[in-house]
Amino acid sequence: MTDAVTTDGVTTDEDLDESRRRFLGIATGATGAVAAGLLAVPFLGSLKPSARAQALGAPVQINIESLQPGQVARAQWRGRTVYVVRRDEAMLERVKQMEPQLSDPESKASDQPEYALNEFRSVKPEVLVVFGQCTHLGCAPAPRFDVQPADLGSEWFGGFFCACHGSKFDMAGRVLAGVPAPKNLEIPPYRFVGESVIEVGTDTGAA
Repeated sequence: MTDAVTTDGVTTDEDLDESRRRFLGIATGATGAVAAGLLAVPFLGSLKPSARAQALGAPVQINIESLQPGQVARAQWRGRTVYVVRRDEAMLERVKQMEPQLSDPESKASDQPEYALNEFRSVKPEVLVVFGQCTHLGCAPAPRFDVQPADLGSEWFGGFFCACHGSKFDMAGRVLAGVPAPKNLEIPPYRFVGESVIEVGTDTGAA
């Protein structure tokens, strides 16, 4: 007995059975591939950082072109507030005047990038970039750039005052002695990407 074949356009039963087997095989394979793909989508998605995580970690640019001496620009980076302060010559001089009152005048026990480890704790003396977060319990210290105000005393020459527990910091974010805060305000990583644009989150200092 020989296998049935189609030689004249007539389809035999054996041909129909073979066609059914091929169809079922293809359909089963396709279903498996789709299922595998559906399973892979959530898995691959779990490997990709969320949009929120990407946003929190991405560098932030701050344009300070219109920032005047004594003004503060604020931005958020990684869920923390960053202060950018424009300082004039008088403010920089008062930074020196407050040194005898400071707990860590050379910032040896405090946190800042290497390029901000200097007298004014900045890349450019006239621009201070600092986290607006007290190093005691994390309250937001208020900018107090007035000189010798009645509530802060005759030895106050401007800086940041934390009303939560009374910690004081000078115009370079350095902590005064005898207050609860243990360290100077932290300096974030940043760089200048132009004369008037600061990028917080990029640790290179200069442009």
